[in-house]
Amino acid sequence: MGPREDSGVTATVLICTYNRADRLAETLASLARSRDVPGPWDVLVVDNNSSDRTAKVVADAAAAFPVPLRYLHEPRQGKSHALNTGLAHVTADIVAFTDDDVRVSEEWLRAAMQVMAERPDVAYVGGPVRPIWGAPPPAWFPPANGNLWGTVAILDYGPAPFEYEAARRVPIGANMAVRRAVVERAGGFSPELGRTGASLLGQEQAEFFYRTRSLGARGEYVPSMAVAHHVPAARLTRRYFRRWWWWKGVSRARLHARHPQTETGVDLSRVRRVAGVPRFVWREILGHAWAVGRAALRRDRTTAAEHEMLMIYSMGYALESCRGFLSGRGSAARMVAQRVLKKLT
Repeated sequence: MGPREDSGVTATVLICTYNRADRLAETLASLARSRDVPGPWDVLVVDNNSSDRTAKVVADAAAAFPVPLRYLHEPRQGKSHALNTGLAHVTADIVAFTDDDVRVSEEWLRAAMQVMAERPDVAYVGGPVRPIWGAPPPAWFPPANGNLWGTVAILDYGPAPFEYEAARRVPIGANMAVRRAVVERAGGFSPELGRTGASLLGQEQAEFFYRTRSLGARGEYVPSMAVAHHVPAARLTRRYFRRWWWWKGVSRARLHARHPQTETGVDLSRVRRVAGVPRFVWREILGHAWAVGRAALRRDRTTAAEHEMLMIYSMGYALESCRGFLSGRGSAARMVAQRVLKKLT
């Protein structure tokens, strides 16, 4: 680990995992190489009902790990359940979140803890997530940070730090650290908005940061707090992107049903709606469809793909928003959603 100067803060690295034993072993190995960590730390792995070698991988790593490495089993399927179980067993000052398919840099934990030790006003931090490509990106994938990068959980806001609230951004779940005191005030993660089963729901972190902002909490982007994330070849397909953006729209509609004030300051409880859907969403669907056609005529595959995914996002958002207007208490909406999603994928 190298020498360290104790900053007076402690940290727990929290990893939730499901059937990624080999990738988890790589993540733990990268954490073991952490250096100059400015305070006591440990690692907690929450196994979300895996059926592979996950428990053995953790036990093997713990035998020679440089700090305490703990294992918990959470049988309720869903990442939010696993996150909340882990949080209930954390006593450290800072909870550093990462995933079971990343490699953290040697400076990752030091960078997170140092900022939070030196800046009591900073409630949470996040950093860049860079790709480890499982296959060459498709020709339509944008070469620089853009709308489509979040689909495969990569993100890089550049070399300069900034306040998340001022930039109207939030960190990505694979790379963030939060003061435990803030978690205790804001509460944990919502299982209704988290990933589970075959769906690609995934707004539990965004919803969490809605609550932290309501408490006046502020976060900082820390460029030196870097991790690298595996991007499997199976996720670099049009089919996966379409599913992901559909479910993001569904998730976002559910999020806005709880928190109608958007990041841009729009109060969705006051906007005009058609069939339960904000009118601007219908305009966005048509606008993006038009933009897809224009980009296709120019043979601009990247722009066409971006607008296609944003159109699909708006479609998922619209259908989820108008469920109450459809018969059968949402059963008709589910049927329509299944048909639309089948055609898209």
